[in-house]
Amino acid sequence: MSETYDCIVVGVGGFGSAVLHHVARRGVRVLGLERFDVPHEQGSSHGETRVIRKAYFEHPDYVPLLLRAYDLWRELESAAGRRLYHDCGLLIAGHPDDEAIPGARLAAKQHGITIEEPTLAEARARFPGFGIRDDFEVVFEPDAGFLEVENCVTSHVDQARAAGAVVHTGETVLSWESDGQRVRVRTDRGEYEAARLIITAGAWAGDLLNDLGVPLRVTRKLLFWHETTTGDYDLANGGPAYYFDLPSGDFYGFPSIDGKTVKVAQHTDGDDVADPLTIDREMHPADVAPVSAFLAECLPKANPNPLRHAVCMYTMTPDSHFLVDRHPEYDNVAFGAGFSGHGFKFTSAIGEALADLALDDRTDLPISFLSLDRLR
Repeated sequence: MSETYDCIVVGVGGFGSAVLHHVARRGVRVLGLERFDVPHEQGSSHGETRVIRKAYFEHPDYVPLLLRAYDLWRELESAAGRRLYHDCGLLIAGHPDDEAIPGARLAAKQHGITIEEPTLAEARARFPGFGIRDDFEVVFEPDAGFLEVENCVTSHVDQARAAGAVVHTGETVLSWESDGQRVRVRTDRGEYEAARLIITAGAWAGDLLNDLGVPLRVTRKLLFWHETTTGDYDLANGGPAYYFDLPSGDFYGFPSIDGKTVKVAQHTDGDDVADPLTIDREMHPADVAPVSAFLAECLPKANPNPLRHAVCMYTMTPDSHFLVDRHPEYDNVAFGAGFSGHGFKFTSAIGEALADLALDDRTDLPISFLSLDRLR
């Protein structure tokens, strides 16, 4: 006999944990199903830190969602009684004809976001640990920073459980079906029924949403930690998060939290992943080479040889923008997918939007540009 809930959330990672929190806080009896643990290192929401910023160069339409996300992160910090967001600022460096610099300026202008535009001399004096090319320009966003990714997931789930949510870990969803009124979810342990279903399955979303006809490409991404013996990158000394838009690719990283290592990664490129369960989690010379070259040029006071690494995944839509909507055939099914490597900062707001869609059939948050229709 199947268990019955008001709502079921499939996937309790970055986005699913936020969805679970927002559904549970409304007094809805909700079940979260997670094939691993909470948190875990098998998907896309791990590795200590994620950047959060407002002057969003990918598209200015994201900014209102970010403003709401900032408010919700502060609410979660207050409820959890712990710090989750660090406002260390973000240094963006790139050629003025590429994406990052003009995109950040456009978003800041349209939405009144505070950014600073130092000269190269001023930027080099202020951030002496960074190598900035002569043909580059620099934007600094003081209200940007980073989120403690695993602690954010844990805090969302803790608050959801405190509001009555049930969470099953180590349980794999095999299939789901809906008749428009009720949903049935089958797992490797049993079956569950509910009035509403929200799918936030990360790299596994493609299998559960294959009837949408939207290809979701999963790519393998590596995160690296490199030794540093200078204080120029230290969070305690005002070290910023950073994003470099280079001809060889886009690279980003974080200030040193421990005073010993900096975390850095390449945002572009990445090998295709056929099966997220069998992803290659080893570090290879070809993985290290582009990041080491970036460090040698742009963070010359960091050791270009990594001390350790982690592997995560990007789930990419065809246009690299998110997919947040209700199912076109079943109004009682909502989904979030394809967050394309820049989504975690939005989880608090997208979680609220998905709870709205599932429970109220609509949301006041501006997500129409993320709808399924644009890709069909």
